Amino acid sequence: MIMDFAPIGKNIRKVRKGQKKRQEDIAEAAGISVTYYGAIERGEKTPSLEILINIINTLGVSADVVLCDVIDADYEIRNSLVSDKMKGLSKENVDLVSDIIDAVKKHSK
Repeated sequence: MIMDFAPIGKNIRKVRKGQKKRQEDIAEAAGISVTYYGAIERGEKTPSLEILINIINTLGVSADVVLCDVIDADYEIRNSLVSDKMKGLSKENVDLVSDIIDAVKKHSK
């Protein structure tokens, strides 16, 4: 089976942009060239495990954030990510998120 690394690169890019960091900053900290790093984000290159771990550590996120689209435990990971995103929300906003989930569940049957 050939794995598609494009979703991993997409997630790496999403995290980096969310942190308002430049490709150059992540590449330098991870010990790789900017060209190679850009190719990883675009899904054109498959990083070694060591390089992937360096990038994840440089971004300061857990591996599940980057790998959530390619591992079989995706559903549980996404639940955890949703839970993390809800931390710090007001009770009213948590209730709103809950109502939205209920509406989606109702219409997805």
